[in-house]
Amino acid sequence: MATTTLLIIDDEESIRESLSGIIADEGYTPLTASSAEDGLVIIDQEEIDLVLLDIWMPGMDGLMALEEIKKRSDIPVIMISGHGNIETAVQATRKGAFDFIEKPLSYDKTMLSISKGLHVARLERENKILRDSKPSRPELTGKSTAILQLREQIDRVAPTDASVLIRGGHGTGKELVAQTIHSKSTRSDRPMIEVNCAAIPEELIESELFGHEKGAFTGATNSRQGKFDQAHGATLFLDEIGDMSLKSQAKVLRILQEQKFERVGGSKTISVDVRVLAATNKNLEDEIEKNTFRADLFYRLNVVPIIVPDLDTRIEDIPLLLEDFLSQFSLKGLGKKKFTNEAVHALMRHSWPGNIRELKNLVERVMIMTPGKSITEKDVTLFLESRNGSSPPVSHNQYSQYGYKDAKKQFERDYLIVKLRENKGNISQTAEQIGMERSHLHKKLKSLNIELERE
Repeated sequence: MATTTLLIIDDEESIRESLSGIIADEGYTPLTASSAEDGLVIIDQEEIDLVLLDIWMPGMDGLMALEEIKKRSDIPVIMISGHGNIETAVQATRKGAFDFIEKPLSYDKTMLSISKGLHVARLERENKILRDSKPSRPELTGKSTAILQLREQIDRVAPTDASVLIRGGHGTGKELVAQTIHSKSTRSDRPMIEVNCAAIPEELIESELFGHEKGAFTGATNSRQGKFDQAHGATLFLDEIGDMSLKSQAKVLRILQEQKFERVGGSKTISVDVRVLAATNKNLEDEIEKNTFRADLFYRLNVVPIIVPDLDTRIEDIPLLLEDFLSQFSLKGLGKKKFTNEAVHALMRHSWPGNIRELKNLVERVMIMTPGKSITEKDVTLFLESRNGSSPPVSHNQYSQYGYKDAKKQFERDYLIVKLRENKGNISQTAEQIGMERSHLHKKLKSLNIELERE
């Protein structure tokens, strides 16, 4: 369990000793200061969960110290006074005190106040995390065989604490899969903490994950919790895990093994209870061969592997996805609109290298730019053909001689040949441009009998 640390600021040694004993007996970690000035130094250096603050002290008094504490953090502060009166209590409350208790201290009242203060502080932290999180409904749309199998895998693994490695192409919905796993888990009463490993500079990723102590590096003016701290008792989602540095990978491996870590610049070992979900669009086996990803971390994360299918393998889900997106965007003020059957079929004939994300973006664009309430095949075709760097324009009769499966296969072949020519036969550049794994593109070219022609 993560340590809960309480700071006692009181000039009376007997009070500090008695409160320290009570707090330690209840399983908390007590720290003490004999003056407000010393207490403020400790707050700057340590991760404090709650402060018990005497009002009447030499030097800086408790009310002045309360103002300083509130300027620095949202730590709950319980005021203690041997000369309590209503006016002082009101003044302390206005300055941000959580509670006010009088000496001689009652054990029951003191512990009740501490318990309430810690509970309210935890709720406020979780609410802040929820407010800062990007809202997303954990709902997998579709009735295709691929989605039904994916739901079945999620239902099996969600109630456990097993690590899950979610793999799939760009825009397939890996984050949504992670949210769904968390929402069906026993940890769903706490928010899922998300980290995009590719979006954080390498020199800051360790601080982001593990937190840092004051003075650990230039600009670290205060101690700071990391994502593993925030995810204690909940779920941590490491998106784009394949982009994490080897040094950070080693620390993540240790946490998975021991559920312990140290903050950057610190020596104190912190224990946590965190379930880790990870996602990547990279081929980690290839990364292991290139010595850019640790094999031992791969096997730790890959306890339960989940592959998120490409949209091209679940074309029959497009009508349901369209309904879902239309509903979402209508709530954003884009009006109630509907695709005609011909428009839906045009979208189902199209190749989607950007997967669900590409489809969603196109639906939003069409809804914004189409004035009427009905979105026709002409509207859809116009936008499909005008996209930069996308598939070449397709005439309506080009594939009319084929059945659906053969037409789709021929379209893929034509599309990939054009993209390969654009990139002068460079597989890596082509894969990156169309949002496909390099190894997957190789397999696709082989299955479509496309021979490479380098210029």
